[in-house]
Amino acid sequence: MNYENILISIEEKVATITIDRPTKLNALNKATISDLSNAVESLSKNDDVRVIVLIGSGEKAFVAGADISEFANYTTVEGAQLAAEGQESLFDFIENLKKPVIAAVNGFALGGGLELAMACHFRVASDNAKMGLPEVTLGLIPGYGGTQRLPQLIGKGRAMEMIMTAAMITAEQAKDYGLVNYVVPQEELLSFTNVIAQKIIKNAPFAIGKAIKAINANFKDGKNGFDTEIKSFGECFGTQDFKEGTAAFLEKRKAEFTGK
Repeated sequence: MNYENILISIEEKVATITIDRPTKLNALNKATISDLSNAVESLSKNDDVRVIVLIGSGEKAFVAGADISEFANYTTVEGAQLAAEGQESLFDFIENLKKPVIAAVNGFALGGGLELAMACHFRVASDNAKMGLPEVTLGLIPGYGGTQRLPQLIGKGRAMEMIMTAAMITAEQAKDYGLVNYVVPQEELLSFTNVIAQKIIKNAPFAIGKAIKAINANFKDGKNGFDTEIKSFGECFGTQDFKEGTAAFLEKRKAEFTGK
């Protein structure tokens, strides 16, 4: 499939999606959200891909927000529809994907860009990264899950402050807050992220997917995370990966997982 605003490369079972709108600091518009949604869905079905990494083109920005020109004249109904469609097609879709998605935050991650990074399963930042949710400066609030995911990641008080002040934080502050897992030099960002991805790839894909589901369940209304964990734990016993993993352990060799 040809994409308008993203580039995809696959190497050693890691698919890297590069958001490629450098003249707009990789801002999210409808076409880019559609490209990302279609690409992630396609890669989720590709057996040669075990981990997905998201990054922005260039060194200035991961995603510097949404493309404001697209929705400046929207009505209340159109605004709500924009948020609902974006959350369903991309942000929630990534969060609940069975394959791990890592955000490699290179530069500015603002507004919808930070919301995209937060929808990923975890984040690695370059040392020049800056993050924030500036929507209230436009008379809006975050609409792609920011009011929900930011408190889950950094706590209610800090999330309230970040959203209400619209302030940007540095990569080191983001690490201190628990918003990103690591901060590395810009030139090492992708290689460092790929080292983590390779560690993930060594493990059982089915089990990783179930772990993602169980962890996410703890943050969803009406879901009992412990019940989800128990059910998911049991389902792992019916897989070839479980048989291979236990056999490899007992035979003192490396496991070869297939995801089945």
